[in-house]
Amino acid sequence: MRQFTSKELRKIWKDFYIQRGHVDVGAVSLVSDGSTGVLFNVAGMQPLMPYLLGEKHPLGTRLCNVQGCVRTNDIDSVGDKSHVTFFEMMGSWSLGDYFKEDRCKWSYELLTEVFGFDADHLAATVFAGDENAPRDEEGAQYRIASGFKKENIYYLPAEDNWWGLEYGPCGPDSEMFYIADVPDCGPNCGPGCSCGKYTELGNDVFMQYEKHKDGHLTPLKQKNVDTGWGLERNLAFLNGTKDVYKTDLFAGAIAYIENASGAKYDADEKLTRSMRILADHMRTSVMLIGDEAKLLPSNAGAGYVLRRLIRRAVRHGRTLGMNKEALLGVAKIYIDEVYDDSYPLLKTNREFILKELDKEIDRFTSTLENGMKEFKKILDEKKNAGAKSIDGDSAFYLYDTFGFPIELTVEMADEEGLSVDEEGFNKAMEAAKQKARDNQNFSARLSADADLFAGLDDSVTTEFSGYEKLEDVSKIVAVADENGMVDALGEGAQGTIITAVTPFYATMGGQSADFGEIKTANGSFKVEDVVKLKGSRVAHIGVVTSGKISKDDEATLIVDKNRRASICKNHSATHLLQKALQTVLGDQVHQAGSYQDAERTRFDFSHDRAVTKEELEKIETIVNEKIAEDLKVETKVMSLDEAKKTGAMALFGEKYGETVRVVGMGDFSTELCGGTHVSHTGQIRTFKIVSESGIAAGVRRIEAVTDVHALEYYKKLEDQIAEAASIVKSTPANLIERLSSMMKEIKALNSEVESLKAKAAQNALGDVMDGVVDIKGVKLLATKLSGVDMNSLRDLGDQLKGKLGEGVVVLASDADGKVNLMVMATDEAQKKGAHAGNLVKAIASCVGGGGGGRPNMAQAGGKNPAGIDECLAMAAKVLDKQIG
Repeated sequence: MRQFTSKELRKIWKDFYIQRGHVDVGAVSLVSDGSTGVLFNVAGMQPLMPYLLGEKHPLGTRLCNVQGCVRTNDIDSVGDKSHVTFFEMMGSWSLGDYFKEDRCKWSYELLTEVFGFDADHLAATVFAGDENAPRDEEGAQYRIASGFKKENIYYLPAEDNWWGLEYGPCGPDSEMFYIADVPDCGPNCGPGCSCGKYTELGNDVFMQYEKHKDGHLTPLKQKNVDTGWGLERNLAFLNGTKDVYKTDLFAGAIAYIENASGAKYDADEKLTRSMRILADHMRTSVMLIGDEAKLLPSNAGAGYVLRRLIRRAVRHGRTLGMNKEALLGVAKIYIDEVYDDSYPLLKTNREFILKELDKEIDRFTSTLENGMKEFKKILDEKKNAGAKSIDGDSAFYLYDTFGFPIELTVEMADEEGLSVDEEGFNKAMEAAKQKARDNQNFSARLSADADLFAGLDDSVTTEFSGYEKLEDVSKIVAVADENGMVDALGEGAQGTIITAVTPFYATMGGQSADFGEIKTANGSFKVEDVVKLKGSRVAHIGVVTSGKISKDDEATLIVDKNRRASICKNHSATHLLQKALQTVLGDQVHQAGSYQDAERTRFDFSHDRAVTKEELEKIETIVNEKIAEDLKVETKVMSLDEAKKTGAMALFGEKYGETVRVVGMGDFSTELCGGTHVSHTGQIRTFKIVSESGIAAGVRRIEAVTDVHALEYYKKLEDQIAEAASIVKSTPANLIERLSSMMKEIKALNSEVESLKAKAAQNALGDVMDGVVDIKGVKLLATKLSGVDMNSLRDLGDQLKGKLGEGVVVLASDADGKVNLMVMATDEAQKKGAHAGNLVKAIASCVGGGGGGRPNMAQAGGKNPAGIDECLAMAAKVLDKQIG
């Protein structure tokens, strides 16, 4: 069986389904939109739930993708060979299109024709039936018809082979397994057995029933198929290992950790566990911070999970003797090497990711330094007393005084053979909160991560008047500081105000909030942010600039009209942009996210390649033409069904109420949108695209400016051109001619430099042909040089390969304190088993690096020149194993 890289596996999966009429819908953010009640996207099908439930998908009925997911429910299991917190799910879906016959046929083709499995080693499970639904004989017959052997079909109960929510679409599923050539562990050995004979490969879910609230099932009108294969697990298995940390997803990070720590993977159980936890948690942290949501560590929700991941990584890094710089080096491996192509947004956000990791590591390092000493005292005290657990009050003391999360105390105690009284910890926590409430005399004192206004009566809501007004009068119904509700806020105090009516738009749907001022007879409040709260309430966040703001005051709410006008221009321009994108690139383009503030608009959309310069020019021209046409912008309120009949575009994955707002711009654009807009497109004045980039697989991003910000952009370009002309001693009018002349000079100088470098490389090489050795009939030339860069190594490799005739060439050069490795294998050497990519991957660890490549040519880099001799010696051993 051939080996696969992660990049190959992603491409193979998507190509297989695209060839069968599927559309790659791309991946969405790792952070959930909250509609499913979970913090992260935990399954490939999760973002598609509305369409599995019956909504029409804009890209059709056959879909596929590779979706990043985050699961931390079994975080304590990370450290073994298989558990990870970030994983990729390879998925495909039929939304009322094909069903069991085609699904079973394609699964078998994928297993046998693509991955090379044979029927003797494949098994499948199907639903055995129960009092609610019959045995899935249809699924079994289609499995057999596709090629599975009848004796390898197993019927399992609902807990193993049934998928469904509390109510809604549900149905039998069918899992596929590889059967290892080992004896049965007993008479009941089969799929699901923990003996290791059966390895799960993938799962097909057949949604053919609807479960009603009373529990009974009826046939589903739209029958769906949801197929999912875990990339990490299958990548490891296809490459002959059960250890996901030995795949190319982790190999570079593990090799780096080995070099930085001096520990060797698999040599010590405890240290190997720490290496896995560090590699996994740093990978997930990079993914979350670099995600389009740009998640940051915090003390609540998804941000708290991220904080816990980073802090566990730091602690296990300390176990391995790694400092902050070394930990950040692990992050760089994932950004620069592992996911450079698959997740381009990581490179875009590279500095942001590293900066946030740096800050969080610093925060926790300080916590660890102080808290570890106190933890050790408590630990010694408990052990000396013969106790088997740390009491809740001591655990809370560590948390309250030193910032030790309870999870960290539990984990560290477990490593020392002690438990922690978590119930006692929770009681101590609640007692401390109650004491704070009592001391502060707040009407409702809440924890930092709870809704400050949860104590309000459900009848207290906020009506939005901002579609018609920028100034309104209303009663203040609630006031709060950062700890909870209060009766008033004094001058200089920061806080939050809720009114019965507001013209202020709260951040929603990608549109940023209004700013402005709230005035009463007794004071003024500067509004710096506005957010939507539970219970249809709008919170105005800011600071009291004069006097006092009190509950029950009558207030005048004044929106900053200039900021609102700029936001409206950017938001309306975004609607024109989306339609222009579909006009130029095709109707398959759909929105994947957006953001508008007073300075710019940002629009994310599905597209499988970079938008060309010519296409961007067409898109920009269309938008500016529609601005010049001064189209009337009309908003109509109607039912969701009526809106759908108008053909209005809806946001992918968005949840809409029964009544929606439909924004139309002439006959050009119609969208469902709750935001604020200009009344005529001419008010936008002008539109300029400033960047286009990829942020994830299948997702592109355009950033643009309008009106005065577009003019400022042009002015800045004009100034930069003038400055550039001055630097090269030219004028703006003659700048191109001057730069062309300079480039010719630079090209001539570079050619001369390359010629000199080639001569220097030849001189450094000397006569090395005497060093050729024979490895089982394959000639090997492995030699080291000094001061030769990678390009020159490749040239030398080609020359030496020609002199060698047939065989393998391995060159290692120490250049500027780093190591360049290059391996070449001729056709005959490859036929005998030589593989340049695998060889360089195996020897790169000796120089503290990693790499890979094709069977005929591969390269790697490293940071430890002292390991070059060991590296070249290992090349002979690796080649010997390859030749077999």
